[in-house]
Amino acid sequence: MRILSGIQPSGVLHIGNYFGMMRPAIALQAEGEAFYFVADYHALTSLQNAKAMQENSRRVALDFLACGLDPERAALFLQSDVPQVTELAWILGTVTPVSRLELAHSYKDKVARGVAANAGLFTYPVLMAADILIYDSDVVPVGKDQKQHIEITRDIATRLNEAYGEVLKLPEPRIQPATETVPGIDGQKMSKSYGNTIDIFGEEKETRKRIMSIVTDSTPVEAPKNPDSSTIVQL
Repeated sequence: MRILSGIQPSGVLHIGNYFGMMRPAIALQAEGEAFYFVADYHALTSLQNAKAMQENSRRVALDFLACGLDPERAALFLQSDVPQVTELAWILGTVTPVSRLELAHSYKDKVARGVAANAGLFTYPVLMAADILIYDSDVVPVGKDQKQHIEITRDIATRLNEAYGEVLKLPEPRIQPATETVPGIDGQKMSKSYGNTIDIFGEEKETRKRIMSIVTDSTPVEAPKNPDSSTIVQL
């Protein structure tokens, strides 16, 4: 079984990254061939500072190793070190309907929040499909919110196979039920773009401050909490 996953170096890693991607990826490294990459091309849609990109990419790799990635069991590399990925992305783009990309949740969400949409953001799912398909990946560990990207990948691969023959393997998503989506301190999905994260290796003072600012309801401290609606319980 071949496993693939990637993580963007768009900033300091937070516990949403750990529970949503890193921990499942580390657990899977013992189950087959594991390929994990630092998605610097993807990060260009929001981070366009060369020095910051270089430093963030290095930090992500070090943090991944510190959290338990075993270089003897898994390959860890930069997305941009494999130029064939962008070549495949172009080919995949020729069989991908614009209407399919317009339905991508991540694109629609960012546009709705007023993020300036560039072509890279719009075609993000095509590059992600190339990342997955070029390695003949069998399994892709993802959060529930990323499942649509795998569905789009399978759709694109099916279209190309219909046009040129059965050349691409259709990957399967591996969703960890207990950590499908990690809430941030405001109850929304934890994301750097929402400013609601708790860093994995943050300073104690700042971490305490972030934890103490977690949004709660009016339930008294000593009263039982509803696990379905309590951000604290979910975290």
